[in-house]
Amino acid sequence: MHDTVLFDYWRSSASYRLRIALNLAGIDYQSISIDLVKGEHKSPEHLARNPQGFVPVLDIDGLRMTQSLAILDYLDQTRDLGLLPKDPAARVQVQALAHAIAVDLHPVCNLQVAKQATQLSGGAEGMPGNWMVHFIRPGLQAFEALLAGYDQNPYCTGDTPGLADICLMPQLYNARRWGADFSDMPRITAVETACAAHPAFAKAHPDAVNPGA
Repeated sequence: MHDTVLFDYWRSSASYRLRIALNLAGIDYQSISIDLVKGEHKSPEHLARNPQGFVPVLDIDGLRMTQSLAILDYLDQTRDLGLLPKDPAARVQVQALAHAIAVDLHPVCNLQVAKQATQLSGGAEGMPGNWMVHFIRPGLQAFEALLAGYDQNPYCTGDTPGLADICLMPQLYNARRWGADFSDMPRITAVETACAAHPAFAKAHPDAVNPGA
């Protein structure tokens, strides 16, 4: 029996982030799928785990945790993953880079939000894809500009994967899924290539955890 249990969904960006971090930490874990499409996140059983009805939920070290960024911070501190610089000035810059994706871009492209927008539009043609592309491409353009402050090393902010990479890769999966082009963003595409070649990222990819979907 595993001491660590991740309640996740294969296409959930926040869950994808945690899979990457758990792999980076070398933590063996049991994955229990909460099917968002079937509405399992709104079941009484899952709401008892997380009253927000979100994934992921992580059981580790005798604790039950929610909110991917908070959990990533816990894993970074307890497993010394080096996801953020120690220097406060450098740290806040990297946090801002990660939050540009996880706090600003990801929430408006949450499937629940996109479904509501589609409903309010009366099922307008091209929805929810048009909604996704409307936000994803500008968000990635801003991220590309922010990356100009760092050398390509080859990850977002250095020679080892960090918090920004963990937040970026799930968003690039969504960009490809919804047809938001970022091929004209060389820094982002270079980071994607580096991360895709890293075993911790490759093992966490939605296609790897749910092959043939």
